[in-house]
Amino acid sequence: MNRQEESPMKKGFSGDRGFTLIEVMVVVVILSILAAFIVPRIMDRPDQARRVRAKNDIRAIESALQLYRLDNGFYPSAEQGLAALVNKPSGDPEPKNWKEGGYLEEIPRDPWGNPYVYLNPGIHKKIDIMSLGADGRPGGSGNDADIGNWTD
Repeated sequence: MNRQEESPMKKGFSGDRGFTLIEVMVVVVILSILAAFIVPRIMDRPDQARRVRAKNDIRAIESALQLYRLDNGFYPSAEQGLAALVNKPSGDPEPKNWKEGGYLEEIPRDPWGNPYVYLNPGIHKKIDIMSLGADGRPGGSGNDADIGNWTD
């Protein structure tokens, strides 16, 4: 073998050098700083998605209640509840023009697994539809805050 010809093994390693510990540490620190800013924003997304879903469910329920009122001239009573949108209610007031098949396939539960609250008469509007938030109790703030058809 000629001195000027190097073996393929030596050729691959001759000009290459690995990362130093300092270079690796700098990369780890940069990634840690980025994670400190990005992770909290990503972690908040599921809660934000639940609030958006609750608002959309409430709008859908309110639309179904409006159709019920157009057909029958009144909203279901508080006793008849949201179930009147799925099954023809009995009791007073009796719906004369209840739509066959109902106004919703089923009454959704809020994103936290609790039933939506229906008030007739409402406190904020003629009728109130609300989710009590993550804690399932009235009031609260953040993810525990109530979401209703009167909120934005």
